[in-house]
Amino acid sequence: MRTLDEYMKLPYKMELTPDPEEGGYAVSFPDLPGCLTVADTIEEAVRNAEDAKRAWLEAALEEGMEINEPDYLEKYSGQFKLRLPKSLHKSLAEHSKAEGISMNQYCLYLLTKYDAMHMK
Repeated sequence: MRTLDEYMKLPYKMELTPDPEEGGYAVSFPDLPGCLTVADTIEEAVRNAEDAKRAWLEAALEEGMEINEPDYLEKYSGQFKLRLPKSLHKSLAEHSKAEGISMNQYCLYLLTKYDAMHMK
C-alpha cells in the first residue's frame, strides 16, 4: 500500500464541470469515487480539488479502503481491429471519398462525434 504523499503525486484525472444553473464549477476525480468539490472560479476549484483529493485519500487510508490507481492512457495503443459487414464498409468508403478524406479519418470523425454526444 502506498503512503498519502505517494498517492498525492499520482496523476489522477481531474474533471472540471461548469454549473450553468448555480454558477461556479464542480471538480471530481473519476478514479476516486465520491471525491468532489465545488467553487465559484476555476482557480478556486483547482485549489479546492487538491484539498478534496487529500481529504478523500486520508479517509480511504484510515478506513482501509481500496484506492484505485489512475487510469493511464499509455496502456492504450490507439489501434484496434474491427470487422464489419461489406455493405457498411462500402458505405463508409463512399462517404469518406465524397468528403475527400481517408476512411480511417472518416471513421475517427464518426466515432468522435458519437462519443461526444454520449459524454453529456
